[in-house]
Amino acid sequence: MYTTQRSSGFTLIELIVVIALVAVLAAVVAPNLLGKASDANRKSAAVQLEKVANAVELYRLETGRYPEKLTDLVQKPNGVERWNGPYVRKLSRLKDPWGNDLVLKLPGQHGPFDVISYGGDGRPGGDGDAADVNSWE
Repeated sequence: MYTTQRSSGFTLIELIVVIALVAVLAAVVAPNLLGKASDANRKSAAVQLEKVANAVELYRLETGRYPEKLTDLVQKPNGVERWNGPYVRKLSRLKDPWGNDLVLKLPGQHGPFDVISYGGDGRPGGDGDAADVNSWE
């Protein structure tokens, strides 16, 4: 009797089928996940802007004036007597989820001050992930 011995493992066809299935799943799932990440960054930026805007208001209540720059919320500026901060604990909290510096505009176009994140591209304007997030919205 003649018997052939078959080695265990995957054939080339089986590997190609598995790789194709993984590629199809990745093509369907990846865009959905990336869209959620963008939304999460925008929501996180909105919450962060609200906290920084509240810190700016507290600074004004305690010192009698608005900060000249956002770093004044973390480190006492020269010539401010009633500073009772820090109003924001870390300088890193003055950056948006994309790692760009938040912007303080005095006077603001929508109130006494505006706090703005320029989005993923770090520049004014833009669409989608690059769109601005504002403290007044």
